[in-house]
Amino acid sequence: MTSESTYLHKATFAFLDIETTGGNSARDRITEIGIRFWRAGETVGEWQTLLDPETRISPFIENLTGISNEMVAGAPVFEAIADELEERLRGTIFVAHNARFDYGFIKAEFRRLGRLFSAKVLCTVKLSRRLYPEFRRHNMDALIARHGLAQVQRHRAMGDVAAMLAFFEHARGEKGDERFETAIGELLQRPSIPSHLPPDTLQDLPRGPGVYRFYGENDVLLYVGKSTNIAQRVASHFSGDHNSARGVRMSESLRRVECTETAGELGALLLELKQIKGLKPLFNRRSRAAKNLVSIELSANRAGYLQARLVREIEPHRLGDYFGLFRSRRDAERALGGIAAKNDLCNKLLGLEPEHEGPCFQRALGRCKGACEALEDVGRYNLRVQIAFHSLRLKTWPWKGPVGIVEQDAHTGRTDILVVYNWMHVATLHHEDELQDLSLRGQAVTFDLDSYKLLISALMDRSRGSRRQHRIIELPAIGQPDVLMP
Repeated sequence: MTSESTYLHKATFAFLDIETTGGNSARDRITEIGIRFWRAGETVGEWQTLLDPETRISPFIENLTGISNEMVAGAPVFEAIADELEERLRGTIFVAHNARFDYGFIKAEFRRLGRLFSAKVLCTVKLSRRLYPEFRRHNMDALIARHGLAQVQRHRAMGDVAAMLAFFEHARGEKGDERFETAIGELLQRPSIPSHLPPDTLQDLPRGPGVYRFYGENDVLLYVGKSTNIAQRVASHFSGDHNSARGVRMSESLRRVECTETAGELGALLLELKQIKGLKPLFNRRSRAAKNLVSIELSANRAGYLQARLVREIEPHRLGDYFGLFRSRRDAERALGGIAAKNDLCNKLLGLEPEHEGPCFQRALGRCKGACEALEDVGRYNLRVQIAFHSLRLKTWPWKGPVGIVEQDAHTGRTDILVVYNWMHVATLHHEDELQDLSLRGQAVTFDLDSYKLLISALMDRSRGSRRQHRIIELPAIGQPDVLMP
């Protein structure tokens, strides 16, 4: 195997770990970088530095890593070491435990400088899963305990690097070069992606739920989509799963992919709807904002008969007074006509005929029982109307006030609390402590047909009317948002 081996005997592996001020590469910064270079079974160098993150390190992070604000006060900023770091990593295989985190932060730091960074990336979490599929946990503490590795200073860069390299060498010895080489080769293979995208695009994407966005030249937003596995869904766009003229045009225009992770599918669906309607991507056709949302309101006329009128201003706090949500007046009138014909209701009272003296036009055809002439008993007619419209009645909000719908990702530990009120998604929080400072007063939200249907489907079991399996927190009086109509 030695003569045929490519990676284990010819490549240089850069085992890298970073410490940061937090977990979000868009806003948090690197405080320490440690690298150990390995080639053909031997360590061939190492490099380590603290970094001034140009922001404060929180007490929580300081306790976790042991890196304080005082320690980084005289350290270089990332820009000062960027050239050296890039040169040291050039041509190496970038190895990290949960590599998307470390690699994402390094790329983000270069991006702040207006520079691109790209490397072949090997994740030792994925390597452990590939070699030891019988085990469920593959975090560093689990690997140290399971394989009897030497204890190191955890949450410091060189300590974690030492543990990562120890696992790498232990697994190689236990599984043998042939199987180890095969696993590395499979993990480093990159699926075909559009030529204008960086080759490591898919490697950066999470394998969990969330929303992804495609951008073209000049950062024009092309498409917004959602998935329970972002990387897999994005890859499907390039594999022929979306092989249409529209899909080809989108792929040819594509220059950049971004994503936002969520804790569950409901959060992804709501975020997708919000971004499609608010950002109006070029290639999204479905779920556009309904500019003329129409509903049916029933009220009694002077004689006591229920009559229908079409309304555009829907008050979410009294949804039970409305029947149906329609994207246009024509759709609403079509629904009214069907109900009238099926139940022998009066077209005049339903607003399907212009105002005129005398009975409705359907009366002469025997399709109206005489309510327009006050010949049908008021109580009987109104009961027939209520029965006919019952299935269209909008569902009233079943809680006293706003609620938080809790979604949790078992793999990442991420938690999202979707704050919902009157079937409107108001906010997304990530910890229950944030609820204490939440106020809905003054926030502007839009009552939306798609979100209404989505939340009804997610929270109510249609067959039994019971709530589905989401943990729901009933929130205290935190004000009411300003409701806008589309």
